[in-house]
Order: sequence, then structure tokens, then C-alpha cells
Amino acid sequence: MQTAFGTGQPGRENTDLALTDSLTGLGNHRRFFDKVDRLISDRADDPAPFTVGILDLDGFKPINDLFGHKAGDDILIQVAMRLRASMDGYSTVCRIGADEFAYLYPMVFSEEQAAEKSRMLIEILSAPYDVGERTARLSASVGCSLFYSGDETTEILVNKAETALYHAKRSGRGRVVVYTREMEEAAKRVTRIEQALRRAVSAGEVEPHFQPIVDLNSRRTIGFETLARWTDRDLGVVPPSVFIPIAEERGIIGPLSQLVLRKATEAARSWPKDLFLSFNLSPSQLVDQNTGLHILAILERTGFDPRRLEIEITETGLMNDPASAEKIVEDLRRVGIRVSLDDFGTGQSSLGRLREFHFDKLKIDRAFVSSILDDRPSEHIIRAILA
Repeated sequence: MQTAFGTGQPGRENTDLALTDSLTGLGNHRRFFDKVDRLISDRADDPAPFTVGILDLDGFKPINDLFGHKAGDDILIQVAMRLRASMDGYSTVCRIGADEFAYLYPMVFSEEQAAEKSRMLIEILSAPYDVGERTARLSASVGCSLFYSGDETTEILVNKAETALYHAKRSGRGRVVVYTREMEEAAKRVTRIEQALRRAVSAGEVEPHFQPIVDLNSRRTIGFETLARWTDRDLGVVPPSVFIPIAEERGIIGPLSQLVLRKATEAARSWPKDLFLSFNLSPSQLVDQNTGLHILAILERTGFDPRRLEIEITETGLMNDPASAEKIVEDLRRVGIRVSLDDFGTGQSSLGRLREFHFDKLKIDRAFVSSILDDRPSEHIIRAILA
């Protein structure tokens, strides 16, 4: 009997199944490594360049949450069909992760070619996807590496492509980045900072600093915003603009945030009762259903009045997973914690959608506010929001 893979030979069928992604029908992680291993072996005597690429779908989790997992699977199948159709007779594409694909271009010899071909893939994937009677849109980020030397292995090439993908994701959605040696040094530095930050969080060495919040009418300080600050014994002062993104990407932001909130509420407990404490939640904390429980446990431990705490979330973080964020906001407001939306105007949320969250405060992004006296469009937008 012949299977869908069409060999009619049981041994061959089992091999094909072991190397095939069951959802999309593309090759899997093992098949991709086998293909690259074989190409490296073929070019041992004459190592002509070729390209390995890793493609990751941007923001696929919210698509799953919005449309459901079955619809998410249907979209992945459509993605696989588009990628397969874009490959020539020499090239290979495989699914190597939940929303991650790898491709091999044996005949792409330069960084310019690799970037151009990868941008074409992103363009192909940007067209709408049918999800029942609705449509969805996706973007993708790509990291590429080129084989130049017979000393390189498949694992090295894939790791380099993953490093380039990391830089592409940090640069924004829908980007292509080709690996360079400088990225390796940057990746090593990120790893050093990550390891030091993990030690610092475990040792309680990240400290809260407090920035006054002033009422412009009375010119009186009414509260303080909490800022995380870290000085490492080897790295020196590490700016939050450096260590906060690393904490987000490497899964340290939860313990880091809990440490800083605990220290901040312990300090603020002795302030005058009319001063409140403002604290920022990261986007990744808004998809963790335990975030509210962690905050309440800290307040109970430190004895800080929940009514004196204001939690700030960003519009971008809110829209990553609106359902999860709404649950967290409800949990916090239920015990008297105020919740404000920061940087409103930078994301894609609508005023109608925001009404469902019952925010206590809306902080309009400075891009609109800073030019309100000179920019009539900004003035009109702000007036419309306030109305």
C-alpha cells in the first residue's frame, strides 16, 4: 500500500515519517540538518558558499489566542504552502519549531542575494490568510548565515542564523538580518549580562530608584515612579535600556520585577500616606496569569496599602494578548490598585477596546503632547481623546 509520501516501502515510509512535520508536510528539524550536513559534505573539496535561513513568524501567539488553535494550525499550513511554492528545484524549506521555519539555498552565494531572497519570503507571507469568514495578517523576521569554509558545521551555521534572527527581532518586525562576526561578540556580551543579571536578582542586588511625579497645578509632589537600577561588580553600571530588554528576552523579567517591587513597597511604606507609588509592568508579564497573584503576595508581605499603588502598562504590551491583560487588570483593580495605560497612541488599540479595561488613567504618548502648541493635528487628536 502506498502512503501519502508515495514510496510503497515500509522502511522508507517510516524514515519519511520520522523526518516529516505531521502538520504541514514539510521536512522537520532532523530533515533540515540532514540536508545541510549532506551539502557540506558534497562541498568539502570545493567549499562554494550557500545560505541557511531561519524564519520566525512575528506575534503568532496573539493570532492563536484570537482565532483559536485550529485556525492557527490552518494558518501554519498556508504559510508552509507559500514557502514550499517559493522554493526552486535546488532549495529546501522545513518547519523546525512551532512558528519557526528553516530554509536552505544552495545556489545563493552572497549576503546581498541572501537578504534579497529572504525579503521576498517575507513579502510572500505578508498577504492575508483566510480564517473561516475572516482574514489574518502576519509578518516574519529572518536571520541568515552563509557557509564559506569546510570547517563550519550545520550546528554552527544554524546558531549563526539564530543569532542573526535575534538581531532581526530586536530591530522590529518584518526584518532580515545576515550574520556578521560582530554579532557574535554582541551575543557573547548579552550572555555575560544575562548571567550577571541572574546572579544579581538572586542576590537582591537590583535596586529601586524613585522619580517624583508632580501635579502641575499645585506643583506638589504627589507620588513617585519606580525605576530599576543595577550596578555590577564586574560590568559596572548597566543602564536599564540594556538590562531590561535582556531580562525580557531571557525570561528574567518576572523575578526581577518582583524583587524591585518588594524593595520599592518596603521603602514607600514609611512615606506620607498621601503619596502613591507607580510601578511599570513589562509586556511579557501581561501574558502571565500569575502576575496579579505575585503583586498581591508582595503587598501582603510588605504591608503596603494596595490603594497607594498604581500599575502602569503600555499599549503595545496590552495588545500582545488583550484577554490575558484584561484578566490581570481586573484582578488588580478588584483590590484597589489603580491601573494606568502608558504611551497611549503608539499601539493599535481603539478607544472602544480600551473602555473594556476600565483604566484609571490614560497617559498620552509624548509624540502627541510635546508638539501640542505647534501641531494642530496633534491638538485635534488629543481633544478628540479627552472628549
